[in-house]
Amino acid sequence: MMGRGKIEVKRIENNTSRQVTFSKRRAGLFKKTHELSVLCDAQIGLIVFSNKGKLFNYCSHPLSMGQLVERYLKCTGTKIPDHDNREQMHGELTRIKKETLSLQLSLQRYKGDNLSSVQLEELDHLEQQIEHSLNKVRSRKFELFHQQMENLKRKENLLERENQEMHYWLVSNQMERQMQQQAAAEMEHHDEEQQAMTELKLLQGQSSSQLVLDHYSFYAPPPPHDHPDPDHDHQHPPPPPPPPGVLHFPGLLPPPPFPPPATTSYPYQLQPTQPNLQKSEPSHYIYD
Repeated sequence: MMGRGKIEVKRIENNTSRQVTFSKRRAGLFKKTHELSVLCDAQIGLIVFSNKGKLFNYCSHPLSMGQLVERYLKCTGTKIPDHDNREQMHGELTRIKKETLSLQLSLQRYKGDNLSSVQLEELDHLEQQIEHSLNKVRSRKFELFHQQMENLKRKENLLERENQEMHYWLVSNQMERQMQQQAAAEMEHHDEEQQAMTELKLLQGQSSSQLVLDHYSFYAPPPPHDHPDPDHDHQHPPPPPPPPGVLHFPGLLPPPPFPPPATTSYPYQLQPTQPNLQKSEPSHYIYD
């Protein structure tokens, strides 16, 4: 079981907590005082004033608080003064009333009220006091204006610096975005060029293959016909085998050899794309 820790004894700042603590500990103090008086047959007188001036007291039975106070005075040898201080208190109260009235009149004069009974010298002195006070007020006012101007200048410099930083950040982001867009456009253009080159190569390969197939399909043999004549095979013998080194396609006839140059004219003649070039001998084929 853990014991209670020590509590630092100091004034409680919170009013509510201080009042609750006073009530609880006052009740405990009176209880302990009564127990001590009963158990030990002691004569105890306890007087307690709260922070608001409220009186709490305890006196052992059958004595009274007055009897205990007289016994205390006899034991200590002290006496309570017998003279009455009412006259002193009355004089102090009269002085305080005069000072209060004088202050009220001064305030009225400073406000400009009730000046009919004031003499010229008093008015001159009052004017000097008011001017002196006005100078102090103006000096304090100018000091506050100067401080506000300094604060506004610092704030303006800070905002201008933040604006410059924001502008630099926006320009940097815009340039970076433009560079990214330019790089993306270049990459897209490069991809389009690569795709176009690939398609061009495919088209060129297909065109070459189609030209070869068209060339050989021109010499393809006619389809076979059912001839009732058994001697038909003898009338159309199979073509001879191609010479070595020449490609052979089944079902296709080999292209005819290049015709020898002839001196006769041909019905068709190719025209050069550039008429300024020297015409060369026509190289055309005439197929039967």
